[in-house]
Amino acid sequence: MPASKKKESPQKSVVVVESPAKAQTINKYLGNQYTVLASYGHIRDLPSKNGSVDPDNNFAMTWDMDKRSSGHVNDIQKALKDADTLILATDPDREGEAISWHVYNVLNEKGKLKNKTVQRVVFNEITKTAILNAMDNPRQVDDNLVEAYLARRAMDYLVGFTLSPVLWRKLPGSRSAGRVQSVALRLICERESEIEMFDPQEYWSVEADLLTDKKEKVTARLTELFGTKIDKLTLGDQGAAEQAVEAIEQGSFSVSNIENKTVKRNPQPPFITSTLQQDASRKLGFSATRTMQTAQRLYEGISLDGETTGLITYMRTDGVTLSKEAVFSVRNLIEKEFGKPYLPDSPRMYKSKAKNAQEAHEAIRPTDIRRHPAMLKAYLNDDQYRLYELIWKRTLACQMESAVLDQMRVDITSTHDAKGPVTLRANGSVIKFDGFYCLYRNTNNTSTNTDADGNKTALSDDDGAQLPLMHQGDALKQDDVRSEQHFTKPPPRFTEASMVKTLEELGIGRPSTYASIIRVLQDRNYVRMESRRFIPEDRGRLVTAFLTEYFKQYVEYDFTAKLEEQLDEISADQLDWQKVLTQFWAPFKEATEEAQELTITQVLDHLDMALDKHFFSPTEETPNPRECPSCKERGAEDGRLGLKLGKFGAFIGCVNYPECKVTKRLKSDDEGAEAMLADGPKVLGEDPETEKPVYLCKGPYGFYVQLGDEEVIEPPAEEEPKKKTTKATKGKKATKPKKPKVKKPKRAGLPKGKSPMEFTLDEALGLLQLPRELGVHPETGDEISAGLGRFGPFVKQGDLFVSLKGDDDVLTITLERAIEVVVASGKRIIKLGEHNKKPVSIQKGRFGYYIKYNRDNITLPKGTDPDEVTLEEAIERIEAKKAKDKDGKSKGKKTTTKAKKAPAKKKAATTKKKTSAAKKTTKAKTKTAKTKTAVIIDETGVY
Repeated sequence: MPASKKKESPQKSVVVVESPAKAQTINKYLGNQYTVLASYGHIRDLPSKNGSVDPDNNFAMTWDMDKRSSGHVNDIQKALKDADTLILATDPDREGEAISWHVYNVLNEKGKLKNKTVQRVVFNEITKTAILNAMDNPRQVDDNLVEAYLARRAMDYLVGFTLSPVLWRKLPGSRSAGRVQSVALRLICERESEIEMFDPQEYWSVEADLLTDKKEKVTARLTELFGTKIDKLTLGDQGAAEQAVEAIEQGSFSVSNIENKTVKRNPQPPFITSTLQQDASRKLGFSATRTMQTAQRLYEGISLDGETTGLITYMRTDGVTLSKEAVFSVRNLIEKEFGKPYLPDSPRMYKSKAKNAQEAHEAIRPTDIRRHPAMLKAYLNDDQYRLYELIWKRTLACQMESAVLDQMRVDITSTHDAKGPVTLRANGSVIKFDGFYCLYRNTNNTSTNTDADGNKTALSDDDGAQLPLMHQGDALKQDDVRSEQHFTKPPPRFTEASMVKTLEELGIGRPSTYASIIRVLQDRNYVRMESRRFIPEDRGRLVTAFLTEYFKQYVEYDFTAKLEEQLDEISADQLDWQKVLTQFWAPFKEATEEAQELTITQVLDHLDMALDKHFFSPTEETPNPRECPSCKERGAEDGRLGLKLGKFGAFIGCVNYPECKVTKRLKSDDEGAEAMLADGPKVLGEDPETEKPVYLCKGPYGFYVQLGDEEVIEPPAEEEPKKKTTKATKGKKATKPKKPKVKKPKRAGLPKGKSPMEFTLDEALGLLQLPRELGVHPETGDEISAGLGRFGPFVKQGDLFVSLKGDDDVLTITLERAIEVVVASGKRIIKLGEHNKKPVSIQKGRFGYYIKYNRDNITLPKGTDPDEVTLEEAIERIEAKKAKDKDGKSKGKKTTTKAKKAPAKKKAATTKKKTSAAKKTTKAKTKTAKTKTAVIIDETGVY
């Protein structure tokens, strides 16, 4: 690429970005001498066929451009005819650099860059200042970033097109394998194996309620029994727990020790791509894909005061730093909005703890922290507003003062002379200074501990409710003593949030790729989502078992992370990209060739053994799951069930197959349910109220539950009148008897994410009773209910519908939670009054506020405060819309009257129905018909 030549006053420049939305925004910031066009992402890619990367020719690559991209490149070529400068302004990351490189190479090969200056500019936010500053500081395309892209693209291609055919031959039914997706799939499958192998252990806890002399209650848990420390599993059965309860009941307790300490809770860093996906999942219920799509729209910008402005910085980043200007603005706003006590003496500096973090860009932040979310609410849809508010609060909180907590730990002891002391412990915590807590509460900084998925866990020694004032030596009176049984729990299944966190910690992939990795695993039916958690399908487990045995090195976590480190070193000009590919390709090719030599029997033997506990786990009903029931009946002792491979994939079969016909397909959850319902609906149980059966069924639109069967209602019997023939009745047809009516049973579709295989009678009855009346809003008096509609579960307040997302369940949601959901959605109905005896209101939809009147929705201009719109203003807009619609209809009538002048064709069209009659006409009549102007269309549509 030629050296960048910055011109003082270019006649005209062509600027290339990725998306049309970004092009439209940037075009408004630049003068008439700039033409901004979109490449619509990558214009070239490796063709989906073998040989696109040639390892024997120094990894030469063959690139292909589809018709759609060719059209976009042609538009750029045409614009370049009258320009002297090409400015490549794609995203400031590896993929963005690659897009610029592709555009440059295609245009250069076509000879369109002769006598043209080529510049590369980058910016971290789409604001006027950032764009103009980037234009003043152009550079060249970064060859190191491009080479890292080439290495990554070639590596992914070689893995996919080399490994996938092996899977197809040795493991029919498998879709494909990828360099990073296979490792992510392994994580999910291994977690499921841990859950299956987990052996729960019983344990008991003991608590006591004690009263101070002022009758204040203190709840404490047993920590020491007769001098022995009580750990989690110490009390292993009910007997041990009862002995502990008896010891407490017999004791006289007093305060033996009080420990006070002050602790600080520090705010977390500003968002990077992965932490944004995690918190959006936990707090908003967004998937990774939904988060990134919404963030993309916030980055590309919206129209504010007639100018399109980007609201957040670039959302694909793993850097946690903020620019000096951003920190200064944030600190100014903190002091102004919250006061000096909330502002630290010096700015907070953050460094990424994530493995392989590139720190190439700023963290994700608002482009202008002074744009309060409330100021933008009228301009954003619900998803955009909620995500922007999350980013705004996190950015502000990261520079605020720490929260300060006063913690108290009180030991309460009773001494048993013969056996030793019994000690109870109470923990308390009081917020002394809320600091950043006043704005943003970290998921794991609440008074209740949370795990990686945001689930509440047991309180630690440092947490608890506020305790009353106590002194050492104070006597406490027993109020209640209780024991509770528990069982240890297996590790939780991965959610999107915990999966993203784990991938980031292991250094696998890049934050910008996590959303696509998760989507691919679901699209290929390797995993499914249930209650927002990943569950591997049998197909996914087979693929993982195969790869772990025969390609173990390439699905190792450290190996994949090391490759990411090497790509970073290529970007930093510390490694040669072709050398990295050579070191990867040689052993990978050898492993592939060895796998090709495997026999189906070898593969089956390994998979059968590796997945033994999954497919053949003994139960009370089948203590010997390997035993073939058919062979057992006919007295054959060698009948053993095992894993087999067929044309359409793996299945369970007998070793005596095909003589023994016992087979069982491995299915996904939905496939298994379909097979279960192959012979008809499944009876889940009986409705206790109606005593009708409740069925699980499969219809053309998915699974549903049904209450009872169709009822045929016969019409009431009528007495037949005596037949008398009169002049009036003569020749008339007899009246037809009434047909019986069919009353369809009540049905309800299964909500998305609910497994039909695990659906219970109680859940079915809950669905059939929808909508649920939850109660009345205490302030507005609106009735609130929960139901299931065509777009999924919802809550309804008055005439307002709000979709349920995340962990909220339509069958269990409470009135209080429903009110919270409605408030959090930002949706509301402002009732203005009536017009022509019909209600007029203002509501908020996907694209902003609008006036609702009868069947009309009249959009309000962006920036309009809905609270300031009066009934009179609304009526003016309603009448204006009516006049406009009326004018449009009157114009339409004139055009339709002219169309009535040609009735002959309309008449001729009806002759199509008489084709059979026309065939019977004589030749003479046909000749006569040819001289007429009527048009006849035959059955084939030929004139």
